[in-house]
Amino acid sequence: MFKKFGPGVLVAAAFIGPGTVTACTLAGAKFGFALLWAMLLSIIAAIVLQGMSARLGLVSQNGLADVIKSEIKIPWVKYSVLCIILSAIVIGNAAYEGGNIGGATLGLQAVFGEELTPYYPLIIGFLAFVLLYYGNYKVLEKVLVSLVILMSLSFFITAIITKPDISKLLKGAFVPSFPDNSLLTIITLVGTTVVPYNLFLHASLVSEKWKSVSDLKQVRRDTIISIALGGLVSMGIMVSASVIPNKNITNVMDLALGLEPLYGAAAKYLMGIGLFAAGITSAITAPLAAAYVVNSCFGWKASLKDIKFKLVWMLIIVIGVSFLYIGVTPIEIIKFAQIANGILLPVIAVFLLWVVNKKTILGNYKNTPFQNILGTIIIVITLVLGIKSIIKVFGY
Repeated sequence: MFKKFGPGVLVAAAFIGPGTVTACTLAGAKFGFALLWAMLLSIIAAIVLQGMSARLGLVSQNGLADVIKSEIKIPWVKYSVLCIILSAIVIGNAAYEGGNIGGATLGLQAVFGEELTPYYPLIIGFLAFVLLYYGNYKVLEKVLVSLVILMSLSFFITAIITKPDISKLLKGAFVPSFPDNSLLTIITLVGTTVVPYNLFLHASLVSEKWKSVSDLKQVRRDTIISIALGGLVSMGIMVSASVIPNKNITNVMDLALGLEPLYGAAAKYLMGIGLFAAGITSAITAPLAAAYVVNSCFGWKASLKDIKFKLVWMLIIVIGVSFLYIGVTPIEIIKFAQIANGILLPVIAVFLLWVVNKKTILGNYKNTPFQNILGTIIIVITLVLGIKSIIKVFGY
């Protein structure tokens, strides 16, 4: 599977992390099928934006940050934009890393109990550090992604076992509704599926795997299939969570209730293993993506072994671990990370839409009018949702 498919698999695995499991479970438990449309919209948005990013990486053979930097000619504008990108990625990834480590912590709590809870974040952070420092994480990553797939399929099968009302399910998926107090949950679903740092990571990974525009069809297929399957799993989590009897979800034991129709008492252990796998996989990916972006913005041309490159991902890991020691629960960090992503997404999407319309970069492969319309609609929707969420958070 890993030889046949490209970066799309890793992008999908990245967004099916602890944040997705948590966000989709909370959405399904609290609102039932009512917010399935938000997840469907998020899947479409992810396919459109990640498709643009992947095409940019293939044709230009550069990362997104490299292209943006090269296309802005006015120095003060260039440096202002780079500051915005750096701030967005570093802040977003730091919050996301906190959520990843928090999710993995919840997983360890489920499997080994809560006695060692104060040490779990340090253990996870240290493991991510060792894997990144020595670069021997590829085999482990495949094992962890396999565990995430196992957990995801479990949710999907559970969704079928719960025998949902098909008419209500279709209504929730295709008829938008905004139940009371659902706005931040909608933002969270968008933020957990269309992850801003994935737009940078996807372009860089595609440029490394494929070298010819003749591979464009394969790149598109890889992107569409991987993200669509990941989105279906996310919707399966929401459907299975709709039957959870306890709507006040505060810990991993509550989340595991979504798997009980399939696994009974063993559900908490499978949830624990899956959350740990999802958390540690994403805890490796997020700092790495941040390092790639910083590397591009400053023009370091540094390798994975370069000390400057290492210092960036080390900083992200340290901030992520620190989140767990300031009195904030893992669930709250995960929710904050997804909301932050939802707010940062329009900023990054605007830059992406701009560069994929440059004929000097993509030539005949630049955006079509239809792709521009889709991209603009997505940006407007995410921008409106982001503004509304800020207003709601600050109580205006």
